Amino acid sequence: MEELRNKKGFICDMDGVIYHGNQLVPGAKEFVEWLYRENKQFLFLTNASSRSPKELQKKLQRMGLDISEDHFYTSALATAKFLQKQAPGCSAYVIGDHGLFNALYDCGITINEVDPDYVVVGETADYCFEHISRAMNLVNKGAKLIATNSDMTGPVEGGFAPACRALVAPIEATTGKSAYYVGKPNPLMMRTGLGILGVHSKEAVMIGDRMDTDIIAGIETGLDTALVLTGVSTMETLNEYPYRPRLVLNSIGDIPD
Repeated sequence: MEELRNKKGFICDMDGVIYHGNQLVPGAKEFVEWLYRENKQFLFLTNASSRSPKELQKKLQRMGLDISEDHFYTSALATAKFLQKQAPGCSAYVIGDHGLFNALYDCGITINEVDPDYVVVGETADYCFEHISRAMNLVNKGAKLIATNSDMTGPVEGGFAPACRALVAPIEATTGKSAYYVGKPNPLMMRTGLGILGVHSKEAVMIGDRMDTDIIAGIETGLDTALVLTGVSTMETLNEYPYRPRLVLNSIGDIPD
């Protein structure tokens, strides 16, 4: 644990690590206070694409955590930056919420429901048959399929909800085309996070609740890894994977002295 506490940079997932729904995970407030007290570089790196960094900041503020907006980075921002570099000025048919739309707008990507270059899928509660049908036909006509992240489910108050990969699955099945997933565990997002922090991978740790995104992302990017048991993964599911985190913690609150 002391080796983890001595790291310069901390990259943390949010859902299931810092909060569940609208409730802080026990120990989250103490962890954030410790980060500030020890002058650590830290970033909340989330696969959720629905909210903007400003909205995430306000969400945590309502729960009692006062953290500046520059400490948040989402898969929506990573997806927008990826498309901007791949095809500047491109257009997209988008299934998602305003966090994704805003990120795309800010990178100069226009919305196109007729002949887009891309079909982009993120989380949304407003998901319907029309979305699947239109996306399927656009991909069959040549639009490239992009997904903000590969999470199949996400933790919510009282259980779990379908996440991005579950919404992309019908489009992949009906077109025979596989989406390109931008968020964790894609190293693109992890390297961006390290760049924002300004630290080397050996000086950073990835803290998350998912073996299939957070922990494998940290391992493949050369970060130290810590799994918390307050979200998706449990000690039982941990044994289903051929890789392991270096540390397993009951919660994020185990880290402060």
